[in-house]
Amino acid sequence: MRQTALAMVHELARRDPRVLFIGSDLSPGVLKGMKEEMPERFFMEGVSEAYVIGMAAGMAMDGFIPYINTIATFLTRRCLEQICIDACLENLPLRLIASGGGLVYAPLGPTHLATDDIALLRPLPNMAIVAPSDAEEMRRLMEASLTWDGPLYIRLGKGGDPVVSRADAGFAIGRAILMRPANRVLIVSTGVMTSRALAAADLLDTIGCGVLHMHTIKPLDTEGLLTAAAGAELVVTLEEHTRIGGLGSAVVEALSDAGCLKPVLRLGLPDRFPEGYGSQDHLLELAGLQPPQVADAIHKALNR
Repeated sequence: MRQTALAMVHELARRDPRVLFIGSDLSPGVLKGMKEEMPERFFMEGVSEAYVIGMAAGMAMDGFIPYINTIATFLTRRCLEQICIDACLENLPLRLIASGGGLVYAPLGPTHLATDDIALLRPLPNMAIVAPSDAEEMRRLMEASLTWDGPLYIRLGKGGDPVVSRADAGFAIGRAILMRPANRVLIVSTGVMTSRALAAADLLDTIGCGVLHMHTIKPLDTEGLLTAAAGAELVVTLEEHTRIGGLGSAVVEALSDAGCLKPVLRLGLPDRFPEGYGSQDHLLELAGLQPPQVADAIHKALNR
């Protein structure tokens, strides 16, 4: 997914002279072709995220569209004030490409686990937040990013995630994609958790479990949510993020604001630092977020 995103930056830069790339202490060879082809629009800065956001904001004020890439925790926690004041207050077209959303960097510990990035950015006015499900959807998102008005946070998965998106479903920032219609249950998922939502729905085939892929957490597609959930007894949110302030919170807020008082089961990471050590899949299992565990939680919620 990251390779697709970065390759698209190079492709967009060939098409549009406003596009430039800023990396923060990335691996040698990242976007080597772009660096050689257009060195005047390729910048590799050090471990200085607050400075990078200020630098990008200044370039955006001069008419450029900066695409910035580093690890998600560094691109949110370390420079939150600059994102708020430099990017969001001025409503500038910064594209924050965040590598390792959620538990991707599990072996590196809490410093690299982006379990709160959505909650940090969602309250910021003008900020849009998108988490594509796979590399193919990432390609469609990057196309759409060029014309988006304002700052945009792009949450990347690990790469090699199963492709579950479909080109014929289209893609627009702020418009959810109904993967399966709901009968008794609707799962609303985002990012790479959509593949797990579909797998859980397969296990709940007799119940009639729908899946709504909410790739854009902000602005949330409230109309799409209400339409998809209209006939469901239970709405379930599934995210690789703390249950506080992420997709689940956004869905509950939207349903409440619309006067839709359906039961909601929010499945996400607990409000604590990981107590285990291992891979992304292992930590997801510890949090009860693998498909069989999701299906079991839904069964229990329906039978309360």
